Amino acid sequence: MLRDPVQGDVLLTHEELALLDTREMQRLRGVKQLGSADLVYPGARHTRFEHSIGTAHLSQQIVDAVNRAAELAPRECLRIGEAEARVIRVAALLHDITHIPYGHHFEDQAGLLHRHDSPERYERMLDASSEIGAALRKAGLHRDVLAVLCNRDDTPPYWRQINSDTICSDILDYLARDAYFTGLRIGIDARILAYFRVERASGNLYLDLAKHNLLREDILSEIVRILEARYYFSERVYYHHAKVAAGALVARAVELALAEKLVAETDLYTTDDASLLDLLERCAERAKPAVARRLRSLVERYRRRKLPKRACVFPRPQNQDAQQELVERYFSLSRHAERSLAEERIADLVRFATGRDVEIMLVCPAKRMQLKEVATHVLWPGEGAVRPLAAYAERAPRLFDLERAYRDLWKFYVFADTDDAVLLARIAEIAAAHFPSATNVYRPG
Repeated sequence: MLRDPVQGDVLLTHEELALLDTREMQRLRGVKQLGSADLVYPGARHTRFEHSIGTAHLSQQIVDAVNRAAELAPRECLRIGEAEARVIRVAALLHDITHIPYGHHFEDQAGLLHRHDSPERYERMLDASSEIGAALRKAGLHRDVLAVLCNRDDTPPYWRQINSDTICSDILDYLARDAYFTGLRIGIDARILAYFRVERASGNLYLDLAKHNLLREDILSEIVRILEARYYFSERVYYHHAKVAAGALVARAVELALAEKLVAETDLYTTDDASLLDLLERCAERAKPAVARRLRSLVERYRRRKLPKRACVFPRPQNQDAQQELVERYFSLSRHAERSLAEERIADLVRFATGRDVEIMLVCPAKRMQLKEVATHVLWPGEGAVRPLAAYAERAPRLFDLERAYRDLWKFYVFADTDDAVLLARIAEIAAAHFPSATNVYRPG
């Protein structure tokens, strides 16, 4: 048993403790859950290691709720056996094992790397040559756990849904954990855990919203409250402009090191937050002088919190017609050269207009960012089978409002390496003119 500040006492089996002791899992102790958010919220230094433990703990609570329901309604509800629960818990424990430092900056905001949860990344991390891969094979869990993590069709749906759905062990832990360590006040009622079931006919995990053919309004409102909390943290933390700016510094350094072939993508898979920055500094020792200077500058600015400042901000609500064009031109993995040319062009125009040399950074997130549809299944009163909650959005209009609000968090940024308000205003004029189809709403200073 161990004591977690968020989940309280957590029971782990000897087998799970052995998995935690592998090199690959111990690396997660050095990978902050919120990346660069600690530069905005100093307490946000919790890691993916303790989140993994919390997720495994909550997955067991969901399993327990499912089994209690199965005892009361065995014809409608499926029971989860001990062997299955063992797979589900270990999958929960390992679900973040492929995360790299500042990963969401690289994947969702810079478009620099493919997503961490791709089957290729899991298969590589759990290869027989790794400690964690060898330990899984020794336990006889490798095939099933990998199938769950890779979302393969040959596993029951609920094996994956318990840890990877709109409402699941993952989100329930990270919302509570992020609230605790950022100091933001928001509560998640653990009572919702008691209403998880597995439908016997389909094998889908669902939340039971029906009682005597009436709607359990308290559980529906709790689901909405969780989704509101996800939006709240996205707005206040995950997409905070200073966090985005800090992540852009590290992402640009990694992009430069990759482009110069000073580092390979696979070299990043074994790093943590501190060792990644050290790796980038070592890359500078082997780089051409101009590249070395820029690498050292980017890392040093991050270490000292010398963040680039906003010159322009192009939010989605004012740029719905321009968003698709901006994403296609500046986010795609194959369009980094075009983004660099735009940055250089704006910097040249600023130099010509002001005589000042300023580094320009464009940040264009993926169109959907990290948005997840409301895929969690529910049993609605009067319905004979479970369906995704999104199917009932007209009966719960707040779901539509939240999805639209989440999409509207998208912003295209122009950052500049200066805190001179007059110069920033001039940069804003020049940069805005470079994107004539888009509307800048930000006024520096």
